Amino acid sequence: MAKYDVDVLIIGSGPAGESAAMASAKAGKKVAVVEGRALVGGNCAHKGTIPSKSLRHAVKQIIQFKTGNLFRETGETWRLTYPRVLAAANAVIPKQVELHTDFYVRNRVKLYSGFARFIDENTVAIDLLDGSREEIISADKIIIATGSRPYRPADIDFSHPRVYDSDTILEMAHSPRHLIIYGAGVIGCEYASIFSGLGVKVDLINSRDRLLSFLDDEISDALSYHLRDNGVRVRHSETYEKIEANERGVTIYLESGKRITADALLWCNGRSGNTDKLNLQAIGLEPDHRGNLTVNEQYQTAVENVYAVGDVVGWPSLASASFDQGRALAAAILGKPYQEVAGVPTGIYTLPEISSIGKTERELTEAKVPYEVGRCLFKNTARGQISGEDVGMLKLLFHVDTGQLLGVHCFGAEAAEIIHIGQAIMSQPGEGNNINFFLNTTFNYPTMAEAYRLAAIDGTNRTSRR
Repeated sequence: MAKYDVDVLIIGSGPAGESAAMASAKAGKKVAVVEGRALVGGNCAHKGTIPSKSLRHAVKQIIQFKTGNLFRETGETWRLTYPRVLAAANAVIPKQVELHTDFYVRNRVKLYSGFARFIDENTVAIDLLDGSREEIISADKIIIATGSRPYRPADIDFSHPRVYDSDTILEMAHSPRHLIIYGAGVIGCEYASIFSGLGVKVDLINSRDRLLSFLDDEISDALSYHLRDNGVRVRHSETYEKIEANERGVTIYLESGKRITADALLWCNGRSGNTDKLNLQAIGLEPDHRGNLTVNEQYQTAVENVYAVGDVVGWPSLASASFDQGRALAAAILGKPYQEVAGVPTGIYTLPEISSIGKTERELTEAKVPYEVGRCLFKNTARGQISGEDVGMLKLLFHVDTGQLLGVHCFGAEAAEIIHIGQAIMSQPGEGNNINFFLNTTFNYPTMAEAYRLAAIDGTNRTSRR
């Protein structure tokens, strides 16, 4: 057998790379990780999930302060700048880096700070960040977990100080009064919520005819209403023709003939896999037009010993799914049984947030499944009234004849937490997945989780009248 420097070499230290590294190391494999930053955590810790969700949390606190009856009596009218809020939000990043660095130390995983490129299917050259030398590493198995970055069309000047993408917006050093967000996907809707919460006038340009069409229609409609209620102007079925920026502002020309001018533009229209610097042609791999790699059910590429996980393989492009993909891949490499990463709940951190799992009403209707709906409006829960988080609802879809839970959709405060109760029941085998669980289980009171009981009562009341 060939002699290699390590058993498993992982390129990227985000959720997918880290979980694959830890699982492999705990199984006794010699593991090394290459990270393109001086600090671990990948885009998740430095550019995506952690900083943007921390920023959202800071904005939510500001909104609660401004709208709270107790604080309103003080007559405070101050306004925080975007850079100041961003600085407070970024305080969590060093804590995340310290936590995750300790994982590598405790599991004796060798870290290289630099950029990797393939020499052959078992060998990688690493250009170290300090420029001191080039390191050559050979490995039996190589895992590509390089993540993704915002897609940048060639006809837009992203070097202009008024033009941003979802990475560079986290470095913006001024507070715009008016912001154009092009792209109304998950990231675009999240940032529309964040900036409107800061009092910024937002134009959200959507190339499709509705927001987040993969969601249940009722949830999508609720999001659209609350964005508009918070001052966001949503423009559907629009595509850009050109974008011009100067020292005074940015103007977007739409193919419909409309022309919108604002202080800054935030581009949120797609992402590209980070594969362009890997020299994939050396091993005969070719990514798609967005830089993503194709893999089989074991995350194996067309090259037998080279694998890929996380955002670099495309959908679902969630930190939660990437973490589980890394663990599943490590098990597959080790010849152990593993659980396919499926049934991943969506988590959309708008204000209010959204989370869902399972089928939507449209999907069940098209499949001709006899179902019923149980709803609980948060304004009717004691906890929602106490905390002031009374916007939103929990929606349960269940089979009329069997009571099987088919879908759970939540819009409102802590939706991404609340969803996991429904997820746990939906994952139960056989008759364990049944809406009656919520009728026969005592929930703490007052809690947001009580919404499950109220929604189940609402739904079963409808079926009992038939």
